[in-house]
Amino acid sequence: MRTLCASTLIGEFFVIAFAGLVAMKDPDLSTSTVWLVSGVAMVLCLLLCGMVTRPGGVALGWALQIALIASGVFVPTMFFMGAVFAALWWASVHFGRKVDEAKARAAAQAGSSSTADAA
Repeated sequence: MRTLCASTLIGEFFVIAFAGLVAMKDPDLSTSTVWLVSGVAMVLCLLLCGMVTRPGGVALGWALQIALIASGVFVPTMFFMGAVFAALWWASVHFGRKVDEAKARAAAQAGSSSTADAA
């Protein structure tokens, strides 16, 4: 799960950076505010790459997805991009867990067959 989720988060890191560049063009938003918010979201993406398997990591990832969608208020394209990344996040978590379960089953079978061979 960690690899799939981290890949999604790295993609989001770049999308947030590009959205920050677009948001800078809005005369109603100050450049420092745009980069403060974008920077915090980008750092959160990087931190979540390492935290995704810890308790609360997936929930924080969902909070980031919601914030990404909500950023569409300032950069309308982010409604679409946020929805795309929310779907990718769901797929990463869902299929990542299935892969983890399959790996655990394979490891358990390998462990039990080596124990039977030794006896």
